[in-house]
Amino acid sequence: MQYLPLEHTHFQDVISLANTVHGENYMDEQSLTKMYQQGIKHDINASFVAINDQNELVGFRLSYAADQWDIDKWCSPKLWPVLPSQMAYFKCIAVSEKAQGQGIGPKLLHASIVALRQQGALAGVAHLWKQSPGNGAVKYFTKAGGELIKLHDNRWTELCDTQGYVCTVCENSCQCQAAEMALLF
Repeated sequence: MQYLPLEHTHFQDVISLANTVHGENYMDEQSLTKMYQQGIKHDINASFVAINDQNELVGFRLSYAADQWDIDKWCSPKLWPVLPSQMAYFKCIAVSEKAQGQGIGPKLLHASIVALRQQGALAGVAHLWKQSPGNGAVKYFTKAGGELIKLHDNRWTELCDTQGYVCTVCENSCQCQAAEMALLF
């Protein structure tokens, strides 16, 4: 398995995997382009892909550099362990079903953490999908050292209403909960 910085040549495979894992209309080229740009600081890319021996993209981790993402109503900066200017953002991760259980997620997270540290971040925050199968997202992030900051109801409902997102659990009106979690580096 190779872990490489995300490049434009990976975009179509990342979009396809994201929409398969997270739900239809979760990501498109325009949104991925913006996410990609938010992850680069000081010429260091904090977003990574996993490529298997057959040269297939089987996973990705998108991360935003500190001070290059919007702190919105779903964030609780007064509860964070570092200043907002020092906080990176773990946007999303996906690993194909056939590649799960091989430790790809933790390796992608580690690659992003190394890059985010090099960019100057001291921690990262994420909104993890509590309704993921077996609550795997929260378990994975907790195992990596993530601490729960706050739970947010209906985090992705707006995506359904404005962008046609179709949740894999709730379909057209996502009622899923997001666990805001922080990870110190």
